[in-house]
Amino acid sequence: MQNTKEKILWASIKLFNEHGVANVRLQQIADEIGISVGNLAYHYRNKEAIVSSVYDILFEDFGHILSQYLQSPSFADFDRQILLYFEFFKTYQFYITDLFSMEHALPEIKAEWQLFMNKMILQIRTRIDFHINRGELVSETVQGTYNLISESIWMTIVFWIPQQTMRNKPVTETRFRSAVWNHLKPYLTQKGLDTFEFSLPVLSQN
Repeated sequence: MQNTKEKILWASIKLFNEHGVANVRLQQIADEIGISVGNLAYHYRNKEAIVSSVYDILFEDFGHILSQYLQSPSFADFDRQILLYFEFFKTYQFYITDLFSMEHALPEIKAEWQLFMNKMILQIRTRIDFHINRGELVSETVQGTYNLISESIWMTIVFWIPQQTMRNKPVTETRFRSAVWNHLKPYLTQKGLDTFEFSLPVLSQN
């Protein structure tokens, strides 16, 4: 059962997703869980403290996803991480507007995002190298190709949900996974294709 502080944070996340961080007032958060602003202020002295605590949760969750890197050497391992990213970016949809706000009230948040995003891209690129070495992806014929693909995969993972929402398209796990994997499927060797079809049969048909 959630205590009051947890209720405040998850109510804030819900409202941030609906209205954007900058547009949510303390009164709205208090009303969402049925407490007074005074009671809310007892737990969090101001909105900045709430935002900071929300990002503590967010970055903890993101760090957990990054820690799942290469738990086992397989396409299925990467797919599990992709699913975790899907749930993460669906849960914290407010990140997209907050990430690009011109003057963030907490600049350390942007710095933390940069660290996480750079690590995420590096993990994707390293995964590609891993599967090249296993003979499941073709070797690079044009220098820099896989760097560009790594960044394209990163952009798909990070921005797919908001752009689908903006276009009123369905946001589902399968469509998200397919969007990510479609960057790599043209570069699969026959061995990679066989492994992919065996490991992820649903996606192999898309």
